[in-house]
Amino acid sequence: MRRLRRLLHLVLLCPFSKGLQGRLPGLRVKYVLLVWLGIFVGSWMVYVHYSSYSELCRGHVCQVVICDQYRKGIISGSVCQDLCELQKVEWRTCLSSAPGQQVYSGLWQDREVTIKCGIEEALNSKAWPDAAPRRELVLFDKPTRGTSIKEFREMTLSFLKANLGDLPSLPALVDQILLMADFNKDSRVSLAEAKSVWALLQRNEFLLLLSLQEKEHASRLLGYCGDLYLTEGIPHGSWHGAVLLPALRPLLPSVLHRALQQWFGPAWPWRAKIAIGLLEFVEELFHGSYGTFYMCETTLANVGYTATYDFKMADLQQVAPEATVRRFLQGRHCEQSSDCIYGRDCRAPCDRLMRQCKGDLIQPNLAKVCELLRDYLLPGAPAGLYEELGKQLRTCTTLSGLASQIEAHHSLVLSHLKTLLWREISNTNYS
Repeated sequence: MRRLRRLLHLVLLCPFSKGLQGRLPGLRVKYVLLVWLGIFVGSWMVYVHYSSYSELCRGHVCQVVICDQYRKGIISGSVCQDLCELQKVEWRTCLSSAPGQQVYSGLWQDREVTIKCGIEEALNSKAWPDAAPRRELVLFDKPTRGTSIKEFREMTLSFLKANLGDLPSLPALVDQILLMADFNKDSRVSLAEAKSVWALLQRNEFLLLLSLQEKEHASRLLGYCGDLYLTEGIPHGSWHGAVLLPALRPLLPSVLHRALQQWFGPAWPWRAKIAIGLLEFVEELFHGSYGTFYMCETTLANVGYTATYDFKMADLQQVAPEATVRRFLQGRHCEQSSDCIYGRDCRAPCDRLMRQCKGDLIQPNLAKVCELLRDYLLPGAPAGLYEELGKQLRTCTTLSGLASQIEAHHSLVLSHLKTLLWREISNTNYS
């Protein structure tokens, strides 16, 4: 043991010393070098773990900022008292993938929840020593004191029109928002309540949760305090959250992503049931009550499911309203189509003559989802289904053209896929 410690000491001080290689057999030198390399890699991984965790996981900062605003009377909400006074909101595992968007699993009122909060301003504490007051001025600046409920209603309606389009269903959505703002049911909306709801509407996912609240494949909103909000617990299926650190997920090759999904994922019939739910979600996004929505980051990380293997969208951050995507893309300067991208994969054509992006997307939601399902469904598929399923998915992935011009074909292909999968698992325990 003493001899081994001496060898390790020599190698760590001078791993490539020619004198050392001359005195020891080559095999032993290689062994000690491997030990040294293992120590180095292990130390690096420990450093990455703690540095990435401290950067990504700042739920305590989020809670301090939110509760500071609550105690000042600037914000309010259905969760504020439990969060800031009674300490009945339990923060558990950090699930954040970006410093500005804090995501934690938690417990509230004896049920599993997901806690979400943005802390962009609070993170800039070096540049802005008065981070909390700046957050108050920037994020909770509207509506101002003296704003009437009628003015706030018009203000909310204008915001929804800008982000969802001018739809006849929006006045009803405004009524639901005002009803949610009056969380204490005193038949009035206070300034703190109005500021909280307005701040929440600036969060893309919260706006999507409101728009899709009647859909079974989106998580249900449970409560809020300021712009912090709680949804149903994180769905199953986000295996990478347990296996990998958030900072390391983008470094994982797509081939390894797929392999891990097959190793840790459910059996094929359950995957077929989850896929049917995903296809139904695509239908829900297409011409729903509040317009059309685009999936602008289609990855397996967003394929979640319940304990009974019903599909749940794990993250709505990259689902965007058509009006928002059009406003971002239309008229944008471009040299080629790669300059016309919203999010990760919502791509529009580039008019090279005018050097401007067009507003319509090239690839519809269904084509992107089918690309995902090829890797999700084909491995392990029953032999009698494999060929036909592969053919249907290939047809689906070739869907192209302007999304607004392919509605009939889109619906037909989607219906065929659902029927094919459902026929395979119907009349079994998996249905």
